Amino acid sequence: MSLYIGNLSLEVTPDDLNQVFVEYGTVQRVQVPTDRGTGRTRGFAFVEMGTEAEEAAAIEALDGAEWMGRHLKVNKAKPREDRGASGGSRNYRGGASRRY
Repeated sequence: MSLYIGNLSLEVTPDDLNQVFVEYGTVQRVQVPTDRGTGRTRGFAFVEMGTEAEEAAAIEALDGAEWMGRHLKVNKAKPREDRGASGGSRNYRGGASRRY
């Protein structure tokens, strides 16, 4: 299971997050998603901890805590929803939209 960390500074790095979360246990992986167009971070990240107890300790200590000038939102990550192959909106008739 992993943790969702929201309201992050856009300057945060995976190393920054690792340094904070290692205080609560073993950090197995840190992911900081970036915007495809700009390459900038998107203001959230995912951190995988070693055990459920370590996750709970990190949530307890860091949810709402101020870090890098922002109040963090830390909770268990929800499973990613399947958005289908195209990932975009679809025309219900299966064809291209027409404009009249």
